[in-house]
Amino acid sequence: MASTLSLAQTASRKHGFPRIAVSLLGTGQVGGALLRQLAEQDGFAVPRLVGVANSRRALAAPEGIAPADALSRLWDEGGKPGLEAPLAAITNTTADVRVIVDATAAQEVAAHHRRWLARGLHVVSANKLALGGALADWDALQAAAQSAGTHYGDAATVGAGLPALSTLRRLQHAGDTLIALIGVFSGSLSFLFNAFDGRRPFSSLLAEARALGYTEPDPRADLSGRDVARKLLIVARVAGRPLEEGDIEVEDLVPPPLRDVPLGEFLERLGELDEILERHHRDAVEAGQVLRYVARLPGGERATVGLEALSPDHPCAQLSGADNLFAFTTRRYHTQPLVVRGPGAGPEVTAQALLADVLEIGRQASAGTTEKMMAPPPGARP
Repeated sequence: MASTLSLAQTASRKHGFPRIAVSLLGTGQVGGALLRQLAEQDGFAVPRLVGVANSRRALAAPEGIAPADALSRLWDEGGKPGLEAPLAAITNTTADVRVIVDATAAQEVAAHHRRWLARGLHVVSANKLALGGALADWDALQAAAQSAGTHYGDAATVGAGLPALSTLRRLQHAGDTLIALIGVFSGSLSFLFNAFDGRRPFSSLLAEARALGYTEPDPRADLSGRDVARKLLIVARVAGRPLEEGDIEVEDLVPPPLRDVPLGEFLERLGELDEILERHHRDAVEAGQVLRYVARLPGGERATVGLEALSPDHPCAQLSGADNLFAFTTRRYHTQPLVVRGPGAGPEVTAQALLADVLEIGRQASAGTTEKMMAPPPGARP
């Protein structure tokens, strides 16, 4: 395998493509899908996997790891868990472009993003905690990337890779200004309320969504609204609005008695959600409306995240499956908002967003551009 990888690296150099090395953190559904997609890549600029880690094992192989063999090698050869081995593997490689991919949902991993950027490593993340936490952390992360000339790929943090953030950035770089935003930002909650028509208990739909990988491992992260609030924070900050989490009014769908119990107990007591949500559903039906979990960033008013009863012809009411929707009202798209809509959950589309960011970083390196993927548009916070 080492000789094959060496031939690919030699071909990459011969054809002028940058050599991209990747360390992957997280081998769950998204990380596993990314490994499959890496295995399908062909060509001269294929990223070389040099490290892989999860909460139980860590493996470093600077000579390269075949993505198709990564999981078996991780279990057979991997050492104690931690970030040291994959970080050393990516740091010591001679690749032109070195990228750490965070496919976890761990705060302890997100806390390292800024330091990795400052050390000259690019970061691509599906982990929203670094961008959707305190505003000071957001500012510090951007400053680290700008000072070190590194890139932060964030497409997978919002909309599972839908071009929401990139669309907003393009509008703003062209001089447009966001006035208001409304949308459905959670694939899991979109799936749940698109399917919640009174024929099946809500708890049954939630169990199905969890099995499909639409929810976080602990569904309360979705039902609490915190995940949607983080995404709204990220979008707002990209738009130049310096919001903190406390600036968003969030509706938690988890009953207070279930918010702090262990995960296993919560899953056993899912039926306690049914009566509450069935009551909301009946009220909506009587008014000729449908339930959707909606994020709003109005102009000059408090941002909100919560369950709403909407007219059936509302754009947020016409979604299907796990679709997300972002409706941008801007100075130029004022009469009718610019809508970005599509699948907003699922390991494959999220992994594709991670891979696309890795390849985009390589493309920018090949072109010799110094544009930062997270550079704030005119008018945004420095």
